Amino acid sequence: MKISEYMQELRLKLIYRSRLDKSIHHVKLTVTYLFRYGPVYTAGKICKHFLRPAPRRQSGSEWIKKHEYTPQRLDLQRKETFEREILFSIITPLYNTPDTYLRDMLDSVLAQTYPHWELCLADASTDGHESVGQICREYALADSRIHYRKLADNLGIAANTNEALTMASGEYVAFLDHDDILSPAALYEMAALLRNKDADLIYTDEATFLSPDRGRITFVHCKPDFAIDNLRANNYICHFTAYRRSLLDVVGKYRSEYDGSQDHDMMLRIAAVTDRIEHIPEVLYFWRAFPESTAYKADAKPAAAAAGRKAVSDNLRSAGLQAEVKSRKEAATIYNIQYALTGTPKVSIIIQSCDRIYYLKRCLESIAAKTTYKNYEIIIVENNSKKSETFAYYKEAERKWQNVRVLYWEKAWNWSALNNYAVREAAAGDYYLLLNNDTAVISPDWIEQLLMFAQRGDVGAVGAMLYYPDNTIQHAGVIIGMGGVASHAFRNVERGMSGYAGRLLYAQDLSAVTGACMMIPRGVWDDVCGLDEAFAVEWNDIDLCLRIRKAGYLVVWTPHAELYHYESQSRGRNNTPKKYARSQKSRERFLTRWKEYYVKGDPYYSPHLSLRHPDFRFKDDREAADILNEVGNGTTEQSGKE
Repeated sequence: MKISEYMQELRLKLIYRSRLDKSIHHVKLTVTYLFRYGPVYTAGKICKHFLRPAPRRQSGSEWIKKHEYTPQRLDLQRKETFEREILFSIITPLYNTPDTYLRDMLDSVLAQTYPHWELCLADASTDGHESVGQICREYALADSRIHYRKLADNLGIAANTNEALTMASGEYVAFLDHDDILSPAALYEMAALLRNKDADLIYTDEATFLSPDRGRITFVHCKPDFAIDNLRANNYICHFTAYRRSLLDVVGKYRSEYDGSQDHDMMLRIAAVTDRIEHIPEVLYFWRAFPESTAYKADAKPAAAAAGRKAVSDNLRSAGLQAEVKSRKEAATIYNIQYALTGTPKVSIIIQSCDRIYYLKRCLESIAAKTTYKNYEIIIVENNSKKSETFAYYKEAERKWQNVRVLYWEKAWNWSALNNYAVREAAAGDYYLLLNNDTAVISPDWIEQLLMFAQRGDVGAVGAMLYYPDNTIQHAGVIIGMGGVASHAFRNVERGMSGYAGRLLYAQDLSAVTGACMMIPRGVWDDVCGLDEAFAVEWNDIDLCLRIRKAGYLVVWTPHAELYHYESQSRGRNNTPKKYARSQKSRERFLTRWKEYYVKGDPYYSPHLSLRHPDFRFKDDREAADILNEVGNGTTEQSGKE
């Protein structure tokens, strides 16, 4: 390695390590300090940067306290009338429920501001727990909407739930665990949603509290809208749910062979027959945590994880998908789904290049040395390089690897046009894999991990997990609206972390992924007519993903295809007035085209979470509701060139 290349690599690592990669301002400032004040002063500045306290995060308890329904708001709900008075049947199987927990649950149902409900209680408690029946009869005498039945035997959670279902007469059935608590507004919010939407399944956000103190919130789960890959990998829907009663006649009742994950099985079966699934982004359910519960520890009930794996496996099989389902070691109820590949279709890896040949060399050598998938070709698109050593390396690469070809593009640099040109002129693959030259392969089966999703007929694009050289995350999917336009989820989070609600552990549906490593089926590329060349530098990959989604396909990100990304070595940053003006024009075009995403919000990201920070923290009190009014100045990392 040449000295200049070594120094360049060292400089990059130092910049990433000190977190000064976040803006061009910090990069310029570092270089200025080095030349003007020397290394000692600069080192002091860097240390000060590290020691600067991070912005304070709200705890779950603080956030819940600020967002709870006020008494005035609840009173207004009680006074409101509904033209359509939907009856909700709340289904609760009981089993040796502690008296305090049982009364808390019953009181939370009685406190509902929406009055049209019935509570169906099926009691399988054993001898010595007669107080369960005594308390239920007491409440049933006081309110005729409460129905109680003592079961002769404990048949298991699924069968006990089915017994409670036989008492239900409502149009919708909702499910409440015997030791949990509903928000007073839970049924009201569901009824209000059904005024305008014809939903078959409704679910809400939830919070976990440390028993017995309802105020000790340990986790607030602000969920995305419905996402089938998320649901297969993890029962993120969980509580509070309501199903159309007639739909259970179609899919069947709860199945005892899935006891412990019977809800996960039911949701998967319902999702297979309807797309009318609605999410209420409000915390309307409080899940009690204690040492024996899965709310306290996901691995508290190993049988539940085994039942969940079976439920997911059976769901995939019924959908015609062959896959192996394994529990993650970090959390047994989060599943790594490995889909079986169909044949060995050809993958065309398209890489753009302009001088700085060291990066391309590292990229190609990592592919050749580590990639286990064999049927691929590499198309290098050369764009206006100046150095003779660059062209010499192209010839060397073509001699060394028979599956490498070099195309020459002599027009002005346009990331979209270069990729379209490569697909049109040379790529022979069944799948196109757009890849930056400043990447390096980590996981040997990275192509297989992308391809297993791309082969599904419902998936239009697949993205990878990308790390900075210091093993912090550079890309774990894209959130629309974050940072002003769009930005990468979990950026700068340490490698190996589970992430918010375990989202770094499993493949999931997202609105977009970066073009730095993106696989697209040939048919999908043709359907959407490739990249829009009006986006020459930025937002082209995000625009492509959103057009793919608009065409009816899913965009999937997987953490199991891992690469390093050294970021923006081909193009550089928008550090001149001309480049900045071009960036602003591109940004405005993107915002105009996809305005709906900024009005409604990214469906895979909660409106309660910050659009300023990528780590899924709550919005702070100062964060503006309309992110469009605070679009910053500069670029972000998700354009495929970076």
